[in-house]
Amino acid sequence: MKDFRSLEAAYRAARYRVQTDPPIDLSIGSNSAALAALLRWAGVTQAAIVTAYNPGSDRQSADANAAADRTLRAGLEERGFDLRDTVAIDPSGEWPDEPGVLVLGIDVEDARVLGRAFGQNAIVTIDDAGAVSLAWCRSA
Repeated sequence: MKDFRSLEAAYRAARYRVQTDPPIDLSIGSNSAALAALLRWAGVTQAAIVTAYNPGSDRQSADANAAADRTLRAGLEERGFDLRDTVAIDPSGEWPDEPGVLVLGIDVEDARVLGRAFGQNAIVTIDDAGAVSLAWCRSA
C-alpha cells in the first residue's frame, strides 16, 4: 500500500462522477442534493461507490481491471442492488480515470467488506442527506 497521507490526499482531491443525466459530481466532505434526491427516488437511505480497478492503488492491465469489474458488477446484480456507473477522476491527471459503481442501498460495512474483497484501500459512502465520506477498507 502506498503512503497513507498521499493516498488520503488523492482520494480527497478526486472527483467522483455518477453517470446520470445530467452527471452528478461528488467530492469527499461535500453534500449533494442531487444524490440525496436519487437515494429518495430509489427508496434507500445510503449508498457507496466501489471500484474493482487497480487494487491497492497499484495499476493493473486493462484486461485485469475489466475482468475484476465484470466480477464486481455480476455479484452486485446477483444480490439485487440497483447500480449506476461512476468514474473517479484525478483533477491533476496523474492517475487514469477509474470506473466503478454507485451501489444504491448498500450499508457502509457491507461496502467496506466488498471493497476489501476487491483489494481496495477505501470506498466512498453517501448518506440520505447526500453527505459524501471516505471510508477506509484497509488499516491506515
